[in-house]
Amino acid sequence: MRATVIHAPHDIRVEEVPDAAIQRPEDAVVRVLRACICGSDLWAYRGEAARQPGQRIGHEFLGVVEETGPAVSGLKAGDLVVAPFMWSDGTCDYCSEGLYTSCVHGGFWGSVGFDGGQGEAVRVPHADGTLVKLPAEAVSDDHLLTGLLALSDVMGTGHHAALGAGVRKGSTVAVVGDGAVGLCGVLAAKRLGAERIIALGRHTARTDIAKLFGATDVVAERGEAAEAAVRELTGGQGAHAVIEAVGTEQSMRTAVNITRDGGAVGYVGVPHGSGTGLDLGVMFDRNIALRGGVAPVRAYIPELLEDVLSGAIDPAPVFDRAVSLDEVPDGYRAMDDRSALKVLIKP
Repeated sequence: MRATVIHAPHDIRVEEVPDAAIQRPEDAVVRVLRACICGSDLWAYRGEAARQPGQRIGHEFLGVVEETGPAVSGLKAGDLVVAPFMWSDGTCDYCSEGLYTSCVHGGFWGSVGFDGGQGEAVRVPHADGTLVKLPAEAVSDDHLLTGLLALSDVMGTGHHAALGAGVRKGSTVAVVGDGAVGLCGVLAAKRLGAERIIALGRHTARTDIAKLFGATDVVAERGEAAEAAVRELTGGQGAHAVIEAVGTEQSMRTAVNITRDGGAVGYVGVPHGSGTGLDLGVMFDRNIALRGGVAPVRAYIPELLEDVLSGAIDPAPVFDRAVSLDEVPDGYRAMDDRSALKVLIKP
């Protein structure tokens, strides 16, 4: 089969690799119908996250089950499924608590020795605990499939950030980051009942999506200018709930400084850079809470799936470019130079 591999920074290739196959009784093989490139994939692409030459890449996909191991009981060949960005057994203590990303038998797609999502097929460990079935009829609805793909990572991650920030009915929310996760954070905040949503972003194409998703205000400034703008919009107080979806020192500092006293920051931006930007003294004095981390999206897929299927939410617009499997290297270049927001892959 063919799959995307990374050989070195800025060296992404689509190559012939061994076919995905059942190795353990709990496995399933999924033929990929839709995958995508994540902003976090760019850290490996840029050389800021270590990868072995020839390692697979990609962690967001949905597709059709082709084969199951003898211990798989909840799935069968022909089922349409979506995979969260990490696999999990669904039975350990952490999974039972909803923290699937800490599963003692879990792992991350594209890890050494495992398939990545950006290929023709994927071996899925612990298939019963990992995969979520989708309605069979969705396979013929291209737009719906695209929206459902967002459940594998960015929609659930935006929801995790909104929960961490304590978004509730009537609250004022600020979102730092205009990537796919930040935009899904806007959508999640709207879904949870936020009354005012301030999106921080400088790119009109992206802030237009933020408005479509429910943003009531846009702040294009950065740094101290952005902080002043948010303060002005909120009567000098700041936002009750702030979603941080970038992961840099500056973005975290901005997030803390625009949070209202007694408010909270929900952080899901993958940390990178020289520091955190956190001043614990400021957070202590102002009673600002910090919650977040790697989103256990497997816990959120069932409830978010209902709303995608009903049309209550539609995260599909975060995908603004589609490529074939052969064109995946072009997709990485487009996301790296920010000419694309999030690239959809149709193998």
